[in-house]
Amino acid sequence: MSDTLALASLPLFPLSTVLFPGGYLPLQIFEVRYLDMVGKCFSAGAPFGVVSLNHGSEVRQAPSNEPGGDSFAQELFYPVGTLARITSLSRPQPGLMLIQCTGLQRFTVKSHELMKHGLWVADVTLLPSDQQVPIPADLKAVATTLKRVIRTLQEQETRADQMPIQPPYQMDDCAWVSNRWCELLPMALELKHRLMVLDNPLVRLELVNDLLEHNGIPI
Repeated sequence: MSDTLALASLPLFPLSTVLFPGGYLPLQIFEVRYLDMVGKCFSAGAPFGVVSLNHGSEVRQAPSNEPGGDSFAQELFYPVGTLARITSLSRPQPGLMLIQCTGLQRFTVKSHELMKHGLWVADVTLLPSDQQVPIPADLKAVATTLKRVIRTLQEQETRADQMPIQPPYQMDDCAWVSNRWCELLPMALELKHRLMVLDNPLVRLELVNDLLEHNGIPI
């Protein structure tokens, strides 16, 4: 995809999480507004957009009794998100889909609209992909520690579809290593989103290094 490509009427999935490029996102789909969208995206091989909620709930909530309120509780989300490609879909029972997604390119929402059935669609502009930046010597330990985390999970015989980090592993790339740590580390959603939006992968990795020290994680 071109870094300057604009996408029109991209379906959005507001979530209480942040999807990073290269990230792994398993989802259970049961709301009518998303069952149809996900089925169409999977059949067409098309992505949908994941945006992070800063107000509201992932599941559509009943309205409050406040005067002038919308027919459903309001959802507000950050204007930068990530494209998600569905890599696996199953239907274990009627009205339920289990999907696995991979994070692709980041985008900025230019305009968005709430459709009558509750699905958000947006016109978006794709952001440039992170440049591939080799990890400098003073930050190599951040990647080494991530390797240990992955090895520990594998030794615990964690099922492949339950591994929070999926191959291919790019342990020599600032963006990939910093993105995986951002997914693993406990932090407020707002901070996680700010890290995702950063356009300098080396700075993101330096901040991750600081967060590891702050959380007392030996590297």
